Parts: sequence; structure tokens; C-alpha cells
Amino acid sequence: MTSTRPTPHASTEESRAVLTAYLDALTRGDLDAIAASFADDVTWSLHGTLPLSGTRRGRDEIMEFLVGAISLYAPGTLSFTFGEMTAEGERVVLEWRAQGIAAATGKRYDNAYCGIFVIRDGRIAEVREYLDSLHVAQTLYAA
Repeated sequence: MTSTRPTPHASTEESRAVLTAYLDALTRGDLDAIAASFADDVTWSLHGTLPLSGTRRGRDEIMEFLVGAISLYAPGTLSFTFGEMTAEGERVVLEWRAQGIAAATGKRYDNAYCGIFVIRDGRIAEVREYLDSLHVAQTLYAA
């Protein structure tokens, strides 16, 4: 008989620390530290019907997605403001704001986000991201 060991659940404190380290790496633009924040089998789902919408699987796909998303902004204009984290066990909910100038349209971008992050074994294992997709479509993409 084969026994399967359940994945250990992160403590609330560990989940906060992992997400805080990821956000610090994100604001520094440290791609190696960002990549190291993710589990090998991580998934990232962005809801909606945008060209960026869908589910990415694995660290490489997610890094390609994040770098691609950054390229939607004029160089040096993207900034983040992070709100409070609400954490319980392995789950952390974070609200944040992204601001910048759209590379394709020159329009000012200012959008509120909400993400649910699941932390397992000291890394981000799952992200579900929500945003105003109409604002993204009208601002970041040329008609």
C-alpha cells in the first residue's frame, strides 16, 4: 500500500514572509529573486478576456508572463503600491495598485488589483489575480 504525504501547509507567518520577500524582489526588479519565489509547478491565473488572461503553469511560463506584462509600460514608468495583506495559513490576499504610462497608447494607467496567493513549502504555489480588465483593454492596448 502506497501512502501519500499531504503537502505541508504554511503557517500564517511563513506565508506573509514569503509574499513580502516576493514583493520586495518585484519592487527591486530582481528577476532571479522573483523566479526563486515560485514553486516549480506554480500556477498563475489572470481572469478575464484580455490577451494576458488565462492560466500559466510553471516558473518559466510565469516569468515570461511577468516580463511580458512589464513591457506593456513605457520604460521606467511602472510603479506599485501595496495595500494590506490578509493571511490565514497558506493563503494570503493582497490588494495593490499599479500605475504607469502605456507603451502602446501613451495613456496613463492606474488600476487596482486583488490577488490570492497560496504558499507551500516556502514558495508561491498558486496565484489568482483580479483587476479592472476594461481599463487594461482601453489603456494598455492600441485599438
